[in-house]
Amino acid sequence: MEKFHLLQNIENNINKPDKLNYPFNYNPHDWAIQAADELKRYLSVSDEIRHDFKQEKEYEGTVSGKMFGVLVCESLKGEIGFLAGFSGKLGDKNIYDYFVPPVFDILDPDGFFLTEVEAINQINAELRELETDETLPQQKQFILNKIQSIEKEIENQRNALKISKEQRDRYRVALQDSQQKELEELNRQSATEHIQFKRFKREKNGEIEDLRSKLQQLTNLIEIKKEQRAQLSGQLQLKIFQEFRFLNAKGEEKDLDQLFTQTLGVLPPAGAGECAAPKLFQYAYNNNLKPLALAEFWWGQSPKSEIRKHGQFYTSCKGKCEPILSHMLEGLEVEENPMLVRLRQKSEEVKELAIIYEDDYLVLINKPEGFLSVPGNLYTDSVLERLKTRYPDATGPLLLHRLDMSTSGILIAAKEKKVHQLLQQQFLDHSIIKRYDAILDGVLTADSGEINLPLRVDLNDRPRQVVCYEYGKDALTKYQKIKVLEDRFTHVHFWPVTGRTHQLRMHASHEKGLHLPILGDDLYGKPAQRLYLHAGYIDFYHPVLKCRMQFEVPPEFEAALSIKY
Repeated sequence: MEKFHLLQNIENNINKPDKLNYPFNYNPHDWAIQAADELKRYLSVSDEIRHDFKQEKEYEGTVSGKMFGVLVCESLKGEIGFLAGFSGKLGDKNIYDYFVPPVFDILDPDGFFLTEVEAINQINAELRELETDETLPQQKQFILNKIQSIEKEIENQRNALKISKEQRDRYRVALQDSQQKELEELNRQSATEHIQFKRFKREKNGEIEDLRSKLQQLTNLIEIKKEQRAQLSGQLQLKIFQEFRFLNAKGEEKDLDQLFTQTLGVLPPAGAGECAAPKLFQYAYNNNLKPLALAEFWWGQSPKSEIRKHGQFYTSCKGKCEPILSHMLEGLEVEENPMLVRLRQKSEEVKELAIIYEDDYLVLINKPEGFLSVPGNLYTDSVLERLKTRYPDATGPLLLHRLDMSTSGILIAAKEKKVHQLLQQQFLDHSIIKRYDAILDGVLTADSGEINLPLRVDLNDRPRQVVCYEYGKDALTKYQKIKVLEDRFTHVHFWPVTGRTHQLRMHASHEKGLHLPILGDDLYGKPAQRLYLHAGYIDFYHPVLKCRMQFEVPPEFEAALSIKY
């Protein structure tokens, strides 16, 4: 198997993974790191790939970075090697000697896809021509004028028939009853003219109907073409969904239509099935290889809206890959989601909530890092659940705001519904001042400033956020540099003016923000012992005591970071 690349200098039974790592939350296994390093070396020197990854920082053209993946496997002979794959296309190709093939090759010149896409492209060309055709209004007016002209002809014939009838009626009155022959002739003329008019009218109405049909076609031509395009696209889409058929370790097979439309009730997102991980598992199953460890990494320039670091490992995307991989991993021994493990451990560590202030109306908590603010889909123990137990008679929602699981710091909860409403209004009015401490992974040159980048969720990879000027929500952050630490890190203060999901993490890491990720950010930077982000200061107006209150809790970074800051 030319696509099964043997790993060198490893012992099969030393450090061999017991279970496959969970694709959506993992630290790469040593063997997967070794395989990724070999693939990175190949990408750096290969002449086979005609793709410009645009790694230069100053590059401003089309983004050409790509997600790659390696799957360490064991052969039936006990050999340890790896498969390599990439997401989507690479240099406008799907087939390479070094990489596993796609699950379904839409670029196959003998396949149906290119032929049917050409038909859709032809309709698109016709639509562009129609939408820019300046003669179309003239054609419509010509037909309308022609219809009016024919209607005028019919009206003229009707008037002529009427005049002829009036003449016959006057002549008929003047005739004597004895002039039977003349009366019969008048009746014959009347019948003939009526028959001729009906025939004429029928022919002319037929012409009008044809013209109106042409007018309707001209009027609806764009809509008709769009309907044709939609029908062809829908048919092509379904055929593609059914051609993407995925195996699992049990030998069972399901296609995209079954995994998304029939199971989840949603259409598969664009690019579903073309990510690296499904390609790797499909090839492994088809070639009797046992998957041992998976790792994916980004290579090249990051998209302008996202945060992707060259050479850095990433988890599989959830929107496109979770339904597919959930099926493909059936029959394999897979590690438990590490996040669940950490949540259970943290739950056992946190015996009591750390209360920093309490009165009859509200309570302030110092939330530990790694602990949920509110119950999640996977785990329920959280600050909110602990508060409900502690204050069973409290009214209202209790928590005023929340912090990410990985973020530590101050949370406010109200014991009464009315107090909650009054404090909530302060959050809406931005009259509450919040300050965060963060350690940036790098040296920040600017002393202070503002970051204004609109954010929205990445629909294909929740909960990751992306910068989006079209649909994103306004997000504004103020910052100030406090101190550079050992020429490697920077201690900063953040003041979020708005409160978007992952706002500080995105504004820190994005190239149009500080371009320095928060240390330990496993989504937008590199994992570490913890996320070095702490909500350490809050200033608000107490709605019952009628005074402003300030609270500060210093971050507990020093012990974890092992340096003085």
